[in-house]
Amino acid sequence: QVQLVESGGGLVQAGGSLRLSCAASGRTFSSYVMGWFRQAPGKEREFVAAIRWSGGSTYYADSVKGRFTISKDNAKNTVYMQMNSLKPEDTAVYYCAAALYYSTNYNFPNTYPYWGQGTQVTVSS
Repeated sequence: QVQLVESGGGLVQAGGSLRLSCAASGRTFSSYVMGWFRQAPGKEREFVAAIRWSGGSTYYADSVKGRFTISKDNAKNTVYMQMNSLKPEDTAVYYCAAALYYSTNYNFPNTYPYWGQGTQVTVSS
């Protein structure tokens, strides 16, 4: 099994920046994919970004492309998401997720069997 712990959330003014971290422990594989999702009150959980360990390919939701950057530290089994130019609509609980194998459904929550507890990001206007 895999355990995920998110950190780095907080309150920030519109236009500001935050960096989220997700530390993974337990069984991992070379084809691991890790992603970030977010969920605002009354809304479905939505895909934000994902990264593959093999090759480091990255994927972004259109709503965050150009503002958010996902990266990883292989030695630490940690994924990061740098969030710049934050907007009030980015306010949500952000969840880290992991899957043992990559698929083209990286933007689908059911692809990920392992989830962290979430970290709150609040962007004020």
